[in-house]
Amino acid sequence: MKVLGISGWSGCGKTTLIVALIPRLRTRGLTVSTLKHAHHDVDLDTPGKDTWRHREAGACEVILVTGRRWALLRELRDEPEPSLIDLLGRLQPVDLVLVEGWKSGGFPKLEIWRPLGEDKSPRFPNDPTIVAVACDPPLDPARYGRPGLPALPLNDPDRIAEFIVEEIVRRL
Repeated sequence: MKVLGISGWSGCGKTTLIVALIPRLRTRGLTVSTLKHAHHDVDLDTPGKDTWRHREAGACEVILVTGRRWALLRELRDEPEPSLIDLLGRLQPVDLVLVEGWKSGGFPKLEIWRPLGEDKSPRFPNDPTIVAVACDPPLDPARYGRPGLPALPLNDPDRIAEFIVEEIVRRL
């Protein structure tokens, strides 16, 4: 499976871009999965409902199944958070996995860059795992010491999808 990170500061539009890319990549014949890392606590279950009660009672894993989907909920309890490699190993094989989060991982990334303030500088000048930058308005990566780094228009998800197919899926 090919992996591409969608990287950037909070609020820059990572999720918006991923949601725009998935149908565009699928129309190009690719199967796509995603992994999202959250830095805040999220509960995917409803307190008081059966599966929530199973977890609260101490079950390590609970699978919830409906006629439309299923979900595996695993309680980490005292275990460490799984690594990206561990999580990728749990996915069914697909052509491409888009990863949101794990900024410091050693896999190729597309950085979304929006100037959000002086303390939010771009990562692409110093991060060799960033293979392209998407921004609006366009910028020249050579100004930041990365000549030749592709700069894509953030407001053109078709162009970004084309780049992903040509440079990530077919080449890497």
